[in-house]
Amino acid sequence: MFRITKEFHFSASHQLTSLPPDHQCARLHGHNYIVEVELSAKDLDAHGFVRDYHDLAPFKRYIDESLDHRHLNEVLGHEQVTAEYLARHFYEWCKALLPETAAVRVSETPKTWAEYRP
Repeated sequence: MFRITKEFHFSASHQLTSLPPDHQCARLHGHNYIVEVELSAKDLDAHGFVRDYHDLAPFKRYIDESLDHRHLNEVLGHEQVTAEYLARHFYEWCKALLPETAAVRVSETPKTWAEYRP
């Protein structure tokens, strides 16, 4: 199995309203997110690729135009926009475009990440 990964960056705010009011994540706060999209294939295409990295350009546009420097709870219409939620959301978005999508990893800080891999 061949695997490739491409990394994307964006900054946004969110708030986890189901947490107790004294929890730091219950307050409005933001992150510099890192998103890694992993594609996989058993065989390479005629060009020797799993997929051309350029084929992920629509995902980059989606992040830049819809999510960057926005409040994710409002944009995504969900109250608990966790890294786990984002990983699944991005996986589903990418999978609809690129069937080779195998997993998505989302990092909110340099030491933490969540991954969605069905």
